Order: sequence, then structure tokens, then C-alpha cells
Amino acid sequence: MKRDKIIYWSTTALAAFGFLMSAFMYLSRNPELMAGFSKLGYPVYFVMLLGTAKLLGAIALLVPLPSKIKEWTYAGFTFTLIGAVWTHIATHTPFIAPLIFLLVVAGSYIFYNRVKDNVTVPGTMTKPIGYKHVNQV
Repeated sequence: MKRDKIIYWSTTALAAFGFLMSAFMYLSRNPELMAGFSKLGYPVYFVMLLGTAKLLGAIALLVPLPSKIKEWTYAGFTFTLIGAVWTHIATHTPFIAPLIFLLVVAGSYIFYNRVKDNVTVPGTMTKPIGYKHVNQV
């Protein structure tokens, strides 16, 4: 359980930090970023929308919130990163960074569920994934 918490918080902190830095670049209208988005044909309001979503999502990863909000946060980041990878592939620009970041977010999500459900690696003496006690309804 301790190992899972360490992995969860490490990947979550890394993802949140990355999205906070990204949100700062988006919301401050970094000239290189804006040039890249305009080259791709994306409007300025899209950059601001993404920046706001990344800022709110990074905060949502770090603070205690209901499970459904966390799930939506992970889903939003997954859609955003898949879109980023797809855009980079379509425009023949390097796509490795968003792909690696997608894997970090996936790791955070996997270990979020393990920690939330108080589950560790299968084969140990803890409850298996999906286990519900007879008295739990």
C-alpha cells in the first residue's frame, strides 16, 4: 500500500506540475506557443480554453475532491493528450513528449484507483481488485 501511495503521488505531482506549467504558458500567451497554434490554424480562444482547463485540472488532481470529479479530470487530460499526440503526428512534429505525459497520467490514474480502493498488487494479502465485502451494498 505504501509503495502504491508513493507511485500515485509521484506520478500525480509530476502530471500536475506539467499541466500547471503548460497552463501558465497558455494563459500568458507565450509567443512561441501562440505561433505554433496559429500555424496549425487554431484560434486564440482555443489556447485560452485549454489553458484554463489545464489549470483547473491540475488543481483538481492535487486537492481532495469527489471521485467523479477526479475521473472527469483524468478523462479530460486523456482526451487532451491524445489530441496533442494526434496533432503532432499529423503535422510531422515531435510527438514523444505528449505521449510520455499521457503515460504519466495513465500511471497516476491506475494508482489513484488502487489507493482509492485500498488495493495493492494482486497476489498480496490485501483485497483483490473489484472485491466487495458481503455486507457492502
